[in-house]
Amino acid sequence: MDKEEGWTSQDCAAKLRGVLGERRVGHAGTLDPMATGLLVILAGRATRAAAWAEAEVKEYVASFRPGLVTDTQDTTGRILRRSDDVPSREQMLAVLPLFTGRIEQIPPMYSAVKIRGKKLYEIARRGGEVERAPRPVTIHSIDYLGSDGTDHILRIRCSKGTYIRTLCHDIGEALGCGGCMAALRRTASGSFRVEDARTIGTITRENAHILPIDVLFQDAPPMTLTEAQTRHCRCGSAFSSDAPDGEKRFYAPDGSFLALGTVENGRARTIKSFFEVDR
Repeated sequence: MDKEEGWTSQDCAAKLRGVLGERRVGHAGTLDPMATGLLVILAGRATRAAAWAEAEVKEYVASFRPGLVTDTQDTTGRILRRSDDVPSREQMLAVLPLFTGRIEQIPPMYSAVKIRGKKLYEIARRGGEVERAPRPVTIHSIDYLGSDGTDHILRIRCSKGTYIRTLCHDIGEALGCGGCMAALRRTASGSFRVEDARTIGTITRENAHILPIDVLFQDAPPMTLTEAQTRHCRCGSAFSSDAPDGEKRFYAPDGSFLALGTVENGRARTIKSFFEVDR
């Protein structure tokens, strides 16, 4: 879905439980309330695929606001420092290469990262601050898209776990004027793109726009099982197979998707099943 500003990711999942008539609804890859754009929603048995749905590479368009430093590293926070310095396009282009490739980020205090069992944002809201260890992330590319007033617009392709707020903050520190994130839109997550997404108001029970679970596993070759193999798969037991070794998409004879599986040395087994279980 294309998340609108002001909604939390959990808000979206809760709303869609009623819209879809499905209690099992989750999401892959949280977006902050101020952010908009692509949010991958999982419904029904697809919630079992959360570990595969959060893509390793994501793309964002962010507004970097120079001269403003806040405690949340975005414009929603308490202002800590101001500067009237406005970096030029040339200055931006000079500093951006410093933040591409494998870099380290210190998670922001206003984040869901846990330290000693406590979420950082819970500590921050009580006025506290704790030392955080840097974490490695990968910034595949940063494209400069121009400016909007004093804000500079950046397109960022990065690994999952990257904090764009922190990237904006660190760019500001490198420029010497400080800075924070003024807006954020996720435009892609793996093979999913926001152009194909729908806003929450246009999603209905008519599920023609809902993608099947197996789109998450297109790198695994399909494998149609026999009736006997299907019975074994549905029971969760291994079975004989003459298919080449490697991960496979298991399908029943009627073409319905059963599971992500693997074949090794003539034996096939299920990694994760996605067929509906009779109750």
